[in-house]
Amino acid sequence: MAEPYSTNPIAVRRPTTDVKITTVRGESISSRPDVLATEEPMEIRIHGPNQEPVAITVTMRTPGHDFELAVGLLYNEGIIDSYDGLHTVCYCTNVSKQEQRYNVVTVELSRPYLGIPKERTFISSSACGVCGTTSIDNLAARVTPVQSSLNISIATMLSVPKQLSKGQRLFKQTGGIHGAAIFDSQGRLELVREDIGRHNAVDKIVGHYFLKQRLPMSDKILALSGRIGFELVQKAAMAKIPIVIAVSAPSSLAVNTAEAQGITLVGFTRDENANIYTHPERISLDREVSSP
Repeated sequence: MAEPYSTNPIAVRRPTTDVKITTVRGESISSRPDVLATEEPMEIRIHGPNQEPVAITVTMRTPGHDFELAVGLLYNEGIIDSYDGLHTVCYCTNVSKQEQRYNVVTVELSRPYLGIPKERTFISSSACGVCGTTSIDNLAARVTPVQSSLNISIATMLSVPKQLSKGQRLFKQTGGIHGAAIFDSQGRLELVREDIGRHNAVDKIVGHYFLKQRLPMSDKILALSGRIGFELVQKAAMAKIPIVIAVSAPSSLAVNTAEAQGITLVGFTRDENANIYTHPERISLDREVSSP
């Protein structure tokens, strides 16, 4: 696959927005500047050779790494399934309103675009997920369970959320943004992405590794800054990530999906504590497991 895009223009849309606020601190009231995480829509358009681009989804996101987001989302949704299937990614400058410049990304495939299968749906906001008891079956029809020999220590398991927290630059500025990070088998940080939408952060990561032609990620660890919903496990399964570690709770569907897809799912990973929900064999437990 040839390099499909130029490096993202720097600061074409700011990931943070400056505001003025009034603070109440006990009996003290004052005005001061503050910084918020930017939330803006990004429309994704797609086409094949000699086809007109069509808009297929709009996702609310924090600007930055937009090409990674577009490619990662399309890969995770099964629209792009190989490196050779992607031709180019670019910002669309033919937009009706100047303020939406750099909020529309066009993806050109190497083959004709035939539309989205009826059973597929896109995540289209910064907060929603996919629900339903048929979700696991639909995912299983698209991907096989993760096969990986990756095994990590308890120390590594406990360390990755701390490293993610230290690497969340935008969260330190705004306090209102999700983070995802990739670590190697030794627990060394490789990549951090942040976004107002937790699933967008993971799409950006998958898009990055796709564009670098480094999929599957069967020797990597994914760390998440918040809760674990089904859609995040789905994205890990598509990228063949064997271990997902988060600081908060998983949903029941996330656990069921991780079990079915061969993914080790770890939640409530804080300080020296963690809950291993599925496939604990990938964590080297250095002491005997006791039962109540």
